[in-house]
Formats: sequence, structure tokens, C-alpha cells
Amino acid sequence: MREDVEALDIRDVTANWVNAEVLARQIDERIKALADLSHTPLFFGRLDYLHAPGADRAEGAEGERFYIGRRHVHDADGDPMVIDWRAPVSQPFYRASQADPMDVGLRRRFGYTGGDLTAYEDEHLSDPAEAATTSKLLQREIERPRVGPMRDIVATIQPEQDEIVRSDLSGSLCVQGGPGTGKTAVGLHRVAYLLYAHRERLSRTGTLVIGPNRSFLHYIEQVLPALGELEVKQATVDDLVAHVEVRGTDDAAAAVVKGDARMAEVLRRAVRSHVTLPTEPVVVVRGSRRWRVPAYELEEIVRELLDRDIRYGAAREALPQRIAHAVLVQMERSGEAPDDRVQDAVARNTAVKAAVKEIWPPVDPAKLVLRLLSDADFLAVHADGILTGDEQKTILWAKPARSVKSARWSAADAVLVDETTDLVQRTHSLGHVVLDEAQDLSPMQYRAVGRRCTTGSATVLGDLAQGTTPWATRSWEEALTHLGKAEAHVEELTAGFRVPTDVITYASRLLPHIAPGLTPVASVRENPGLFEVRPSTGESQVVAACVELLRNEGSIGLIAADARVPALAEALTAAGIGCLAPGEETTYETRLTLVPASLAKGLEYDYVVLDEPQAVVDGEPDERTGLRRLYVALTRAVSGLIVTHAAPLPPQLA
Repeated sequence: MREDVEALDIRDVTANWVNAEVLARQIDERIKALADLSHTPLFFGRLDYLHAPGADRAEGAEGERFYIGRRHVHDADGDPMVIDWRAPVSQPFYRASQADPMDVGLRRRFGYTGGDLTAYEDEHLSDPAEAATTSKLLQREIERPRVGPMRDIVATIQPEQDEIVRSDLSGSLCVQGGPGTGKTAVGLHRVAYLLYAHRERLSRTGTLVIGPNRSFLHYIEQVLPALGELEVKQATVDDLVAHVEVRGTDDAAAAVVKGDARMAEVLRRAVRSHVTLPTEPVVVVRGSRRWRVPAYELEEIVRELLDRDIRYGAAREALPQRIAHAVLVQMERSGEAPDDRVQDAVARNTAVKAAVKEIWPPVDPAKLVLRLLSDADFLAVHADGILTGDEQKTILWAKPARSVKSARWSAADAVLVDETTDLVQRTHSLGHVVLDEAQDLSPMQYRAVGRRCTTGSATVLGDLAQGTTPWATRSWEEALTHLGKAEAHVEELTAGFRVPTDVITYASRLLPHIAPGLTPVASVRENPGLFEVRPSTGESQVVAACVELLRNEGSIGLIAADARVPALAEALTAAGIGCLAPGEETTYETRLTLVPASLAKGLEYDYVVLDEPQAVVDGEPDERTGLRRLYVALTRAVSGLIVTHAAPLPPQLA
């Protein structure tokens, strides 16, 4: 298939050089999408239907066989050899069961080792004599050691995951999923499915995956290309709102207030305060005639635009046309017959432009936010009745900046600038947005994401128990309201495929303290995994635990409180053990990653050494946030976890 595309000759089929460039780019993208992936088989399953799908199921009708793979594959004659996992005919591979065989006589799973076909396993779903059993190949694939970035899960998608993946594009969806339930993979595969089912629409409107940080995005960046999808953009929330350079930080109290949804109304008031009701008429001179629009009529025009509550910039662009229209009405009454060209000319008249500048001056979003955070009186006027006096003092800069460029903007400030930018000019909306690790966003950050999908849909992924910011989401209903998707359906994944039973059971001791009422994850893995809690006397024993785990196959993560990372890095170097930073790709030579607890979210390793749980808790502003950070760190292991501690363990783990 790739060679056929590479052999295409477009010299005689393009009308001009522009068409040639566009077609050449499309061919390049197609070649990239058809690239071979090492250790990635073209098919992983087979379905033998009792009857041909869509055919009359009359007695004696022949069945049909389909091989299921990551993408569609056809032979030299164009006949299909492998069916895309997203096609409707592939759905029974994930959904069929002994209770509901979906007209499938046999489901075959193929097992691979290093890209070589090494095993297969059959289920005769329509045979009442065959008992339902757990697939050994499925378990082996789920528990397979992982080195390198996150991979696709097309061979192991479970029925409850498949239902989410294939949900319709028209509705937004929120997935609450504990550690190891596969919510990130589900979200990415949902994007791939939507691009398959609605390619023309989404190719026009665009798709975006939003992650919590660059390390996380680097970890997941190969999943969609492995499925043949190259056009999906990936970004962090900070990337979306990068109108100003972020060089400063806020304390927790200031960040909470700046991230509060009430700030949206403060900003709206501040923007609209620039409008001044006219007190003087506008006089337009054309040739020997003078046309006068009185102040009261101008005031009516301005009030009408304010009442419509459209974007500040759109209203400012409409104002000169409204004034010009008032002049044209006078011209028509005097017997003239002006057309649209005359109206445009009047709108560009010097007197009209001067009036618009006076009544509805341009607003620079960054300068407005700068003034709000620097000028106590300006903030007090627009925050009156919204923020308390103490809250206003909390967000005011101690040392006002002289200019936008010299200001030490924080991440929360950048979100305020983005909100103001949208008040002035509407933000471009995409067709679909996937928001991962959503529980850590502030209400204002939710609004920033929501602006990117006002005319599209969203898939929100997260775990309330893993909220590790002071402004972490308290409920999905509240979060979805801020996102502008209050109607979104909330699904919960509770079956754990990644974290071993002993590890998730231990970590779940924290749930009553960090997320009361949340359903604990139940591991479905047959292998209980390695789990041990060890007292230690220093870094040497932490290093010894890492050396012990490196004897196993797969990736190793050493997770520690951020303040402990330098000392541990020094100890590893002294022991001659190389290590990577989060987001750097593990190799077979270097499989140990030293992970600050603040960056552990969303990452996973075959084996984890967790250093000093109490230090992880103490590294956060409050105990609840610290315990949530600890819950995240405890649940990064796929095959085994060793907890080392010199200080006493947090009492919540007792």
C-alpha cells in the first residue's frame, strides 16, 4: 500500500503549482500514516461470523471471516485483508460474549512477542457447551512490561471502554476513572474513532488533546500516530493561554482567587468600563452637505450594542457602520439614493472614526489585566460585590509592573489575559477537545478550555481522588458547568487493568480521606504483583531497592518528594546508575527514571520505588492535597511497588 502511494505520478493531474504542492503534502502524510512500526503487528484478532454481516440470516446462509487490526489493509487488487478496529464490523471483537455472541461463531486473539506471531486463542461464543473464561492472551498483553512511551490498547479494549470510545460526536462525555482504569487510553482511542467516523467534519474543525504538562504529552504522543492519525494537535492549558510570557508564580491563596469563576465577571466589567456614552453629536461632511447625528441617537446605538452583550471588538467594529446607517437614513429622507459604498465611505469618515475612538476605544487584554492587578482602586471598582476586600488584596501585585513585557506574569495571570482576549474577540472553536487530568484545573482554566470547543464537543478525563492543586475539582457537575458542557454525560471506570491488586488495595486506604464516596478501583489482574513496605536509614537503601528492581524486565520509576530529588540523584550517580528525567524515553540500557512527585501524574512504570511517603505529603500546602499527591505516586506501578521510609508513614496508611 505504501509503495503504491510512493509510485504516484502527479505531474499530469495538477492544474497549477499550488494544487501540486497540496497534493504532494497529502501524499507525504499518507506515506507517513502507512509507515511500518517495529514490533507492531498489522492484526491482532479474527472474527468468524455465522452469517455475512447485513445479509439475510436465512438457514444455510454462509458466514464471513474478518481479521481485525490497527488499520485497514488491502491487497494488490484492493480487496480488504485486515479490517480497521474502528469499523462497525469489528465492534463484536470487543463487545461479544457468551451471553450475547452478536452472531459471532469464533473470536480469535493473536499473541505476539517482539512482533512475531507466537500464540493464538479461540473463543466459540455461539457454542453453549463452552464456558466463558478469562483470556490468557488478554491478561498477558495487559501485564506485558513496558519500555518507552505509552502504546495503544486496541487489542485489549474492554466492553465498558469500547462503549465510551464509540460514543457519538454530538455529545460531550466525562470519564471518572481511578488509577489504571485506562481513561487516558480510552480518551485517545475515542479521538481515533471519531476521526474515523467523522473524518470530513473533524478535518475542517480540528481536534486537540490537552494534557497536564509536557512530560505527559511526550509520554502519550505516539499513540495516535501508531493508529494512523497524524493531524491531532497536543497542548497543555498553559500553551493555549500563552498570550504573555510566564515568569512568575503565585502563592496558593492568590492562585485560588485568580482561578475562581467570579474573576470572569470582574474582567467583563473592566472591559465594558471602557465604553463612554456620547455627549456630543457627530457631524459628517460630504461635499457641500453636513449630516448631523445627535448625541441622543448615538446613545441609543451604543446602549443597543451594550445590551446585545456581543464581543467588545465586534461591537466596536459594528459601531461605525451603525453611525453611517443613521447618516444614510437622513440622506434618503432628503431625496438622495445612497448605496452600500456610500455607507462604507461614511463609516471611514474622520469624524466617525474619531467618535468611535472616543466612545468605544480599543482594549489591550494584557494591559487591562496588568492594570487590574496593579491598581487597587481600579480593581475595587470592578470587583465590588464580587470579591471581598481581603481577596482583592490577595491578588494585587506587591510591586506593580511598569509594562506588559516587564511584568512577572504567573500561569493564573495568563488565564485571565486569555479570558479578556475572548471578551474582546471570540476564540476559535474546534470540533473536538480531549481534556486529560482535568481534576487539577481551576474554574477559569475550564473556561479557557471550554472556549476552544464552544461549537464542538469534549471528552473530559480525570480522577477526583488525584486532584493535587488547592483549586482541584470538587465535583464533575461543577467542572462541566465551568467548561460550558453541563449536559455532558458522566461515565465511571472502576475496573483496574494496570495497577496490581496489592498496590491498589494499599493506595485505596487514602480514599476516605481524599475523596469520600468515590468507588475504589478493583484490579482485574490475576498477577497480584510485587508489593513491599521497607524501613530505611538513608539514600543507600533506596538505591539498593532500585538495583533490585532493575533485575526485572521493564521500566523503573523512583518517585520522591521534589525536595528529595537532588539528594537521590547524587546517590544514584555515586552508585554508577544512570537515570532519566520524566518524559525522556526509556531504553533497554537506561530504564530508571527519577520522578519528582509533582510530575508523576499520568505516567506509569513497570516497577516503582516510592521514597518517603510523609515527605511527599509535607511537600504540599495542605494535608489533603499532600495525601492526594501520595495517592498518585502510589499508583504509578504496573508490576510492583517498594515503599521505603525512614520517617513514620502517614497515619492514613496505617
